[in-house]
Amino acid sequence: MHYKLALIGFGNVARSLAKLLVRKQDLLKSKYDVTFSFTGISTGRHGFAVNPNGLDIQKALELVESGQSINPISNSPVSNSLSVIQHSQADVMFENSPVNTQTGQPALDHIRTALNLGMHAVTANKGPVVHGYRELTALAKSKGKSFRHESTVLGGAPVFSVMREAFPLAELTSFKGIFNATTNVILSLMENGEKYEDAVKYAQSIGLAETDPTNDVDGWDAAIKVAALVTVLWDTPMTPQQVNPTGIRGITPEMIAKAKAEGKRYKLVCSAEKVGDKVEASVSPQLVDSTSSLYGMMNSSTGVTFRTDVILDYSITLSEKPDMKGGPLETAYGLFADFVNVVK
Repeated sequence: MHYKLALIGFGNVARSLAKLLVRKQDLLKSKYDVTFSFTGISTGRHGFAVNPNGLDIQKALELVESGQSINPISNSPVSNSLSVIQHSQADVMFENSPVNTQTGQPALDHIRTALNLGMHAVTANKGPVVHGYRELTALAKSKGKSFRHESTVLGGAPVFSVMREAFPLAELTSFKGIFNATTNVILSLMENGEKYEDAVKYAQSIGLAETDPTNDVDGWDAAIKVAALVTVLWDTPMTPQQVNPTGIRGITPEMIAKAKAEGKRYKLVCSAEKVGDKVEASVSPQLVDSTSSLYGMMNSSTGVTFRTDVILDYSITLSEKPDMKGGPLETAYGLFADFVNVVK
């Protein structure tokens, strides 16, 4: 079967996804008899393109990566993301616009529009999961389509799938992990003697941290990931504001040196626990020792340990190489896996 694909957002992750799909196209055809074409692309700074008969994806990649507009490859005058979705005639829409932790927009509207038009929706964007999970899941079900979001937490690691599919009817009681690679790199460098400011600059230089690192260092990126897991796995809506994170700005070299002398280290720990009918969640710097599964997660490693009523501890760790600039390929693989699970 042939699938038309729309890419809303064409940054590092979406471009990695496009390259991965092209690389795997022969395997998709031989194993699942699936072929595809790209029929819509929306970018933040390089224009918009639509062609229901198929866009030249290599040309689109070349134009964006050389800083040029993709408008010339379009056969239709589209000027915003919603019009790209509406005119692409896509079967699957990949939503990878920038995350809005406060409202989930405009990603929420992108996914609503795609589902209402009869498209499957796949996203790496945490915003719509946190702010619209129940609504979007119900809408997808009513249309006979899928709303998938595996890569929103820990990139390509199957965090949601493990709990929902590998452990049927197991009751999740708590989870604890490291969800933000940037702060882990900063704390690891500080443990090696780097100043906080220099560690932040290094994280920015390898593409892990944004020019404004606030979301990372103040804990908001970690908090929205905690909120996403709570929202989905416990079916309990939660926002990052409810998590109310504490970041790492208050961690001093003196604190790190003292911890190191005691055989401990600071980590930005993400956790949640079901207590009665309520879920208590937190993101804060905590001291961990060598008995903790988090102790050995250094540099850009991230991971989570789940505790359930039947299997006490189950750990997933995703290690990312710093030169991979935040792991766009891992996140792209999560999107790719969602696509395969939708169409196979």
